[in-house]
Amino acid sequence: MSEKISTRNGFGNGLLREAEEREDFIVMDADLAKSTRGGWFRDELPERWINVGISEQDLFATAAGIAETGRPVFANTFAIFSERGFEQVRQQIARPKRNVTVVGSHAGVITGEDGPSAQTIEDISAYRGLPNMRVISPADAVEANALVTALAEDDDPAYLRLIRESVPVIHDEDDYEPEIGKGEVLRDGSDVTLIAHGAMVHVVQEAAEVLAEAGVDARVINMSTIKPIDEELIVESAEQTGAVLTAEDHNVIGGLGSAVAEVLAENQPTPMKRVGIEDEFGTSGNGLDLYDYYGFTGEDIAEAAKDLLA
Repeated sequence: MSEKISTRNGFGNGLLREAEEREDFIVMDADLAKSTRGGWFRDELPERWINVGISEQDLFATAAGIAETGRPVFANTFAIFSERGFEQVRQQIARPKRNVTVVGSHAGVITGEDGPSAQTIEDISAYRGLPNMRVISPADAVEANALVTALAEDDDPAYLRLIRESVPVIHDEDDYEPEIGKGEVLRDGSDVTLIAHGAMVHVVQEAAEVLAEAGVDARVINMSTIKPIDEELIVESAEQTGAVLTAEDHNVIGGLGSAVAEVLAENQPTPMKRVGIEDEFGTSGNGLDLYDYYGFTGEDIAEAAKDLLA
């Protein structure tokens, strides 16, 4: 079985790795450095780390000011708390296109016992609606680690969605290089396309194995960049497989499923199914138990794909 590491840990390691290569970027926190893994950076490079306290509005406004001087900034908080500073993200980061990455950790119902008040299921929808804002949800720790370099080197703002729960590592850290704006075919297939992001990528990989046992050949795509989305790959996959299923730990409204549906509706109308949170708030419980509860398992997604094909 593959090693399991959370994407927030991959991100924390990525900050330390990138700091060895460049001295310009700044890491910021809003009193959550231990949880966001910004604390790992603080312990090694305290002169390049800033804590603004419990004030997300100040976090993003200050990050925007620092970025104006030409220094990239990673502004860390919980995904749910980032919404407190949404106006500052809109007006001071997205509009002027400043090089700030808003890092939202502990996203989705997989956050678990913290309950519905902390389980962010609408963040992708919110940030996807901001012009100039890229939205990225890495599938594993290796991808999260590598994205630190890609985001620091790019001048545009971004929202990076991370999770607390450990998930299987699916990439080889020695040769993996992310490409923002491009989907990644993890498994080829001709009968149905399964598209996911974040913690759901390894789940749809499991679903593809279940489908294979039933004689269904599934293509699996890691769509870690939800905006700008890889329209070419979506259309090509729809043409070649004839059916598309999206899976995400997010509201079915406004997330990956909506983004894929928009592409298909305008370019390649195709039978489609969106698997996600059905427009309701989450509930408290163990994160993996909640995946069972919401049908976010390989078996459940395989059944959804079979229904789609039927």
